[in-house]
This record gives sequence, C-alpha cells and structure tokens, in this order.
Amino acid sequence: MAQVLEFKLPDLGEGLTEAEIVRWLVEVGDVVAIDQPVVEVETAKAMVEVPCPYGGVVTARFGEEGTELPVGAPLLTVAVGAAEGSSGSAASPSSPSSPSSASSSLSSPSPSPSPSSGSGTESSGGSGNVLVGYGTGAPAARRRRIRPDRLDRAVAEAPVSVAPVVAAPVAEVLVAEAPVHEGPVPVVSPLVRRLARQHDIDLRRLAGSGPDGLILRADVDRAIRTAEETAAATARVQAPVAAVVAAPNGVAAASDAERIPLRGVRGAVADKLSRSRTEIPDATCWVDADATELMAVRAAMNAATGPSAGPKVSVLALLARICTAALARFPELNATVDTAAREIVRLPGVHLGFAAQTERGLVVPVVRDAHTRNAESIGAEIARLTELARTGKLSPAQLTGGTFTLNNYGVFGVDGSTPIINHPEAAMLGVGRIMPKPWVHQGELAVRQVVQLSLTFDHRVCDGGTAGGFLRYVADCVEQPAVLLRTL
Repeated sequence: MAQVLEFKLPDLGEGLTEAEIVRWLVEVGDVVAIDQPVVEVETAKAMVEVPCPYGGVVTARFGEEGTELPVGAPLLTVAVGAAEGSSGSAASPSSPSSPSSASSSLSSPSPSPSPSSGSGTESSGGSGNVLVGYGTGAPAARRRRIRPDRLDRAVAEAPVSVAPVVAAPVAEVLVAEAPVHEGPVPVVSPLVRRLARQHDIDLRRLAGSGPDGLILRADVDRAIRTAEETAAATARVQAPVAAVVAAPNGVAAASDAERIPLRGVRGAVADKLSRSRTEIPDATCWVDADATELMAVRAAMNAATGPSAGPKVSVLALLARICTAALARFPELNATVDTAAREIVRLPGVHLGFAAQTERGLVVPVVRDAHTRNAESIGAEIARLTELARTGKLSPAQLTGGTFTLNNYGVFGVDGSTPIINHPEAAMLGVGRIMPKPWVHQGELAVRQVVQLSLTFDHRVCDGGTAGGFLRYVADCVEQPAVLLRTL
C-alpha cells in the first residue's frame, strides 16, 4: 500500500523566509532515495541543493523554475511504498544506508510534517535533514522512471487522508467583490506583508493560492499587477490624449522601460543597504597612505624560499591582519547597536567579512575568528571562501555573522568611496587602488605607491576621535609594517 507524503520547503536557516526555484533535479515519476537532492533553490544568501527526506516515487512538483516559494509551502509529493516492478524499488526510509537491500515495497513513515518543520523527522522514517552534507550519508539512488500505469496505480492506492497529489493551477487572487477575511490573515512570510503594505494591497481581500488558503508572494505580485493594469486602463479612459513622458536623454517613455524584480541576492542587498541607511547614522573619514613599504614587505614574504616559506600572502590578507590588530586597540568599532534595548553591544571576537563580487552579485563571506589568525591563515581562508563564492556554493552560515567588513574596491580601478555599512555592523574599512603617485618622502618629492583608505562608522558607537584613531593606526601599519610587529 503506497502512502503519499508531502515535502514542504524547509527552513534553510539564518532567518530566510523564502527561496526561488532555480532548477529541478527530478521529474514526476522519478524514484528518489532518502537525502537525495531534488531541487536547487536560490535564497537571499546562497544557492542550496535541497534533499528530500523520503524515499519513493515523485508524484507531483509544486512550482516552476523561477517561482518563489515561502518556507513551509509544498515543494513536491512522494509516493512511499509504491511498487516499481521488476526494475527494483525505491530506497526504504527505514534503511537509509542500504538502498540496494530494499524489497519491492517500502515501509510507510508517519504522515507529512507540519509546515513549521519543513521536512520529515527521524521518527517518521525520513532523515529529517534539510541541507546536503548534513544527512544520513545514504548514496543517491540512480534515477529511475516509473511507468505511468504503475504510477497511477500507486497514487490511487494512497490513503485517503493524505494531501492531494496533483498540483492545481494557481487561482486568480484579486477579486473586486471578494469578502473580507475574518480573523487572522493567512500570511506566513514577513516579506509578503511588507510588499503588500508598500503597494497598499489589502491582504484581507486576497484569496491565497497556497495550502489552506495561505497567501504567497505570487498572490501579492498578481494583485499589484492587476491594480497597475486597472489604474492604467482608467487613465487611458480619462485621458484620451496621453502625454509623452520622456527620460532626460529623450529615450523611451516610462511605460516601455525594463523592469527587473529585486529578488535573490540583489533583493537581499537592496533590503540590507536600505535598512543600513535608515537605521545607522553613518559618517566617513579617509586618509591617503604610502603603501610602498607594505608592498615591499609582501614581495619579500612571497620571495622567501625553504621549508618555512609557506603559501603566497595577498595584499588583502595583510590588510585584514592590520584590521584585526586595529580592532584590538579600538574595540568600539567591533560592535553592534541593539536599537530596541538602546544598548551598544561590543563583541568579543572578530568575524571579518570581505566584499566579493560574483556573477550573482555582491556577497560578503565571513572569516570566522579572524582575531586568532595570522596573515597566512587569513589569506588561505579568504581564498577558500572566494572560490566558493565564485561557484555559488557558499552556505548561508558563511555569509552571516560578520562583525566588521573590509571592502577592497580598488580592484575596480577606483581610488575612493564612501561605503555603506553592512548592517548590523558598526564600521567598514574601504581600500582604494594602490598606484604610483607623487609623494613627499623624507623631505623630497618621489614616486611612491599610494592608497586611499576610508572608514565609514556608526556614529552611535563612537565619536570621530575613536574613528580617526583607528584609521590612523591602519595607515601607520600600511606605511610602516614594523608597527604591526608590536601586536604579533
């Protein structure tokens, strides 16, 4: 007897409330094993392969590629215990480590988990895991396709109490005469509520297309489009002769402009930067520094040979080590502000974020416990995280929890910037390009390697004297690396 279990989009951690389907890894009718990745999703922080906690036959998928789903929304359904005939059977949930020993039928785990859990529990026979690499270690079964007649028979034999298997098309959500909801509005995602507020959408008049009438972001987006189309139609009726609204350069009207949704990494960056500028009273100070000696020291380090030479050290690694030394002297900047409690929270350790530009947008990987590392160790970790960022394999945990950010925008060929603080941190050090410039050195004009350093800081955690002292110490270490030896 087959049992159809519904697998919901799990909580991927770090406060994420939704994810966009990037690529399905299975088709309806495929046989999946416990912890086999079934879909690749993009959150506001990273690309994640989501494994299914059940073993069986995929009977339905919910959402096309490019669709955004809130946490707890149905992802797919799996017929557990469906016969596969002579070709074998799906892996048994009770034996995740031995898929090859499964018989022609599967044991039936408990009913589908609650939306809050997002995945099966161990007691249900599933792995209960939500991310690849944290599962039972069962090898992924080779994808096998069930013949349609056997799939239909397996679904027909499923218990009546389980959720419907076939995904219904999304219903129309904005009805002018729709009755107002009584009681709590069925919305889970804070993002959906905020989006509705921004566009004056009354959630009480929306009919949700999610399970049990849950209002999804797609429902709100559809309502926004409908409202815009209605307003445009009304304007056409009231104004037969439309005014031509041209851009300053005389190009197309606004109605012909390209609209790009703020989603994924771009949307997360927009939200964080907007929040930073709204909440943080930031100020910026900057200074030019002679980096000639720092570049010479780096060249000497990397030219060393022998057993103690070690790997090459990057300029970014040296600047990161200088930052940790400066934060030890000025701990006020390794902090955050609890706005609700009206308290400055000084943090005991330095988790150093660094800005990295990728094809998916700007991300900030975090070097954990940077205050305990030397330049070589920091450089190795920066290289490892940068490679993960370029391949889109950074986990949400590797992109959060930073206490201070180092932003090397000099790689873009610019000298200076006033960076926006990476909320909820209290400061960010910006580094421009290092290039030959005329400089007064030892009383004479000379050509030196000059860099501009800028510090943007939260004026609530300290005043200009502290910020200036921090920046001056960083500049001194750049100009005279021997200063740093006192703290090593």
